Amino acid sequence: MSERVRQKCSHSEEKYQTNISLETLDSGGLNSATVCGVDWTTLPDDTVIQLFSYLNYRDRASLASTCRTFRLLGSLPCLWGSLDLRSYKFDTAAAVSLSLRCKNLQRLKFPAAGSADAIVSLQARELREISGDFCRDITDAALSVIAARHEMLESIHLGPDPCERISSDAIKALAYCCPRLRRLWMSGVKEANGDAINALAKHCRQLMELGFVESDNIDEVALGNLSSLKFLSVAGTRNLKWGSVAQVWSRLPQLVGLDVSRTDVNLSAITRFLSLSRNLKVLIALNCPVFEGEVDRNTMHNNKGRILLTLFSGIVKGVASLFADNLESVTDVFQHWKEIRNGDKNLDEVVVWIEWAISHSLLRIAENNLKEFDDFWLTQGAAVLLSLLQSSQEEVQERAATAVATFVVIDDEDATVHCQRAEAILCGDGIRMLLNLARSCQEVLQSEAAKAIANLSIDSKVAKAVAESGGINILANLAKSTNRLVAEEAAGGLWNLSVGDEHKGAIAEAGGVKALVDLIFKWPPSSTDVLLERATGALANLGADEKCSVEVALAGGIHALVMLARTCKFEGVQEQAARALANLAAHGDSNSNNAAIGQEAGALEALVQLTYSQNEGIRQEAAGALWNLSFDDKNREAISAVGGVEALVALAQSSLDASQGLQERAAGALWGLSVSETNSTAIGRQGGIAPLIALASSDVEDVHETAAGALWNLAFYRDNALRIIQDDGVQPLVHLCSSSNSKMARFMAALALVYMFDGRIDSAVPVGPSPSSQGSSKSLNIDGVGRMALKHVEEFVSSFYEPQTFNAAAATLVPTALAQIAEAIRIPEAGHLRCSGAEIDRYVRMLRDPSSILKSCSAFALLQFTMPGGRHAMHHSCLLQKAGAARVLRATAAASTAPIQAKIFTKIVLRNLENHHEVSS
Repeated sequence: MSERVRQKCSHSEEKYQTNISLETLDSGGLNSATVCGVDWTTLPDDTVIQLFSYLNYRDRASLASTCRTFRLLGSLPCLWGSLDLRSYKFDTAAAVSLSLRCKNLQRLKFPAAGSADAIVSLQARELREISGDFCRDITDAALSVIAARHEMLESIHLGPDPCERISSDAIKALAYCCPRLRRLWMSGVKEANGDAINALAKHCRQLMELGFVESDNIDEVALGNLSSLKFLSVAGTRNLKWGSVAQVWSRLPQLVGLDVSRTDVNLSAITRFLSLSRNLKVLIALNCPVFEGEVDRNTMHNNKGRILLTLFSGIVKGVASLFADNLESVTDVFQHWKEIRNGDKNLDEVVVWIEWAISHSLLRIAENNLKEFDDFWLTQGAAVLLSLLQSSQEEVQERAATAVATFVVIDDEDATVHCQRAEAILCGDGIRMLLNLARSCQEVLQSEAAKAIANLSIDSKVAKAVAESGGINILANLAKSTNRLVAEEAAGGLWNLSVGDEHKGAIAEAGGVKALVDLIFKWPPSSTDVLLERATGALANLGADEKCSVEVALAGGIHALVMLARTCKFEGVQEQAARALANLAAHGDSNSNNAAIGQEAGALEALVQLTYSQNEGIRQEAAGALWNLSFDDKNREAISAVGGVEALVALAQSSLDASQGLQERAAGALWGLSVSETNSTAIGRQGGIAPLIALASSDVEDVHETAAGALWNLAFYRDNALRIIQDDGVQPLVHLCSSSNSKMARFMAALALVYMFDGRIDSAVPVGPSPSSQGSSKSLNIDGVGRMALKHVEEFVSSFYEPQTFNAAAATLVPTALAQIAEAIRIPEAGHLRCSGAEIDRYVRMLRDPSSILKSCSAFALLQFTMPGGRHAMHHSCLLQKAGAARVLRATAAASTAPIQAKIFTKIVLRNLENHHEVSS
């Protein structure tokens, strides 16, 4: 199996944060910056400073620790004007470590929860801008403290998570403490009453941009007192009284841009804004159902030079009309604006605000994932997102990348993507843009770009483009990141790219295998570990390729996967670890992985224990792993020794109402274990035959074929043969032998029946309690049941008989005639079956049996087992030679009383033995 991963659109803040330790930032313990005779300290200071600027904080600290010169240069204020700590655990201890470098800090992005004291501990009194994510827990008191200690603040952004515990009290504190405030943007505030908004109007005379988005209780009339406002956003805000709103806000003297997206604004209010507002240039009304239901879409585009941006109007052309003369030539509107910027500060402010507002609304629309937006995404939404990916604002790029990752996914559970949307991004050169963002030194941007690449790569055309554009190397490098979130998204990308066979080799060549294995050792399991699930999922896919499976083993992957199977409690990781071990063990004799897994301490015990999991997927993958591992003789007995027989019998019994995949693997694992006499006897004694009979009755070909294989092995032993009869297993086997669409199922059912009725069992025996006899014993006429069963075996063998061809071959000694018959009746899958010496001896004995049915069936079986090219053909030929079978085969071929099928089959077997003898000599 090769499952694809569902990429999440958001993450909880604590799960991915990495500590910024005092030791990491302040250590200077490495001896020298001299490597290979080159003294890097002789580089010009400006060059070193530029080098530092390209590094994330952890790498800066590592470089600064190499020598005193680099430590001094790495602490220069010019490198610490901006901090993005959203991916780190930002607490008071971390803030104290950073404080010496932050005296001139002006811009800070932080994970909001629990960060108020930490921000104060930075002692960054020059702070101008703060932006906080995950703001659900930030309180009025916390925000008030931040405001009181940073009176120079000019920009505050809190969201996109709702600020549920922030109310008017905190807004008033901001107004009193931060008179220089120019921009305030909050999502989901509990309330903003008239007193709070009037305080902003009175004390923050330079406030030009305000956003109260997705909120419930906003005093819309008081907003009309903010005479300095140029840009106002109430996107997603509820309970606004649009009759009074349009009248009041239209009088705002400086208002240039208004965003009412995702509200219940009506046509009347929109018309008033456009007709009454003195300086309004841009009105954004994306996804406003009431307005869209009332408006005439053919006429509502432009009003007195004002731009109305809606889902049904051309967003690109609307924005381009602000600064482009030839609208037809503009396709990438924001990139075009960057290229022609003419120093118009006011226009720059407008376009920057439009980018911000549109990116936020498009992300929210993408998260809702409604089918009604299909046309919008294909006609213009995807193009707008591509344009926003090239924004000069990192926050806009992040949101655009997240929106791409989100809008392309149709089904969360199955990780199904919308192929047309994915290909719209591909055709718009979006893969190149996203890969460029993934190369950024900003870790949040890396993770969002990697997430988008991962989701898009579910589409095979996009995956090919990612690989051809160098995306595999980029993701493999990102998987080595010391930032957990970046590594997680990169691992997800490698998981999706490794689903098919096309890119497995490229991932291995790029160092992806080692990077994924190293992730398992680097990051300890947590309560819900998506990173480890993605890493193990990618390794599971790669392990299905023979060459890559060797790479996984060489990189320490077997030890890593067994460790997870033994110790990790997260079900997603357990399932993928078991699947990975199953795939690694699936290559048989082509490499030593199968034996190596069995020799890894605790591996078999862990897989046996996973078969008891409450999660069906884990049980299925664990059974699949045990099935593959049971092909190794030592593993087979070791599995039994750690309780594998009991566990797999219980699994088979409980699987009768489970998925087809679980049923097949449970039967397969019992089939694998039943090769040895000890295990076969144990399976029979512990009740394993009854569920196998039930599975043999399945209509699903893979299930009944596998169950037939297990019953074939079990029926070799007399006690098990009796139990199959006792549990009413003859009729299901007869049905398979006669009716299955699988030649293999019919073949193995026939072999099981001849094992049961080749004369070992007395003609009339008590077979003990029958499930249908309510505990009483019953006596069966074995002869009667056997004749019926063998009649169907005869019909099965005869189905391969073509009289004209067989008679012609019998009358001639030309080898080609036999070769043609052999190829015509060959069952290719039978070449994978392996018989023991005792089984081969038994088929040879059947050739001597007076029963023509047993002669024909045994000859047919030996033909299948010795066909050139079969995996175990040489093994079977050696066993036949040891058993002295050649004499018996010749006698059967020459016997006048033998059926013509038996004669032809034995001649083909003799021919096969001669060919193998020639090859071996």
